[in-house]
Amino acid sequence: MKHIVLTIIFEILFLSLSFAQEETIKVEVLSKSTTSWDGTTLQNYPEGQPEITISRITIPIGFKLPPHTHQTPLAGYVVSGELTVIKNDSTSHTVKAGETIVELINTVHYGSNEGSEPVVLLAFYMGIEGIPLSINQ
Repeated sequence: MKHIVLTIIFEILFLSLSFAQEETIKVEVLSKSTTSWDGTTLQNYPEGQPEITISRITIPIGFKLPPHTHQTPLAGYVVSGELTVIKNDSTSHTVKAGETIVELINTVHYGSNEGSEPVVLLAFYMGIEGIPLSINQ
């Protein structure tokens, strides 16, 4: 009887380990680019101490951000809603939930929530210590 119980326990452990080994890490590249959303080649980083900032930004329905620029690279992931980004020349790009955006550098633009729900955006700023994340124009 003791042998049967040990055999059952061993089989359960073996099956558990087998299922655990079938689970693997999944990596899905959401964005990889050398250009911003308008096709402009990304510029070199400024000199200085790198500083990474990750922000969760919520933009209400109908809200329009002020025109601004970024001096360092910035990428975003739209968690919910849809965000339209617009350059001064009226070129625009809309990013929806589940999509990514590589932002413009040193180009005046603004974002607008023209959708039917708040935009939740995860923004990843690859900045330099002492340089602002954005500059209002």
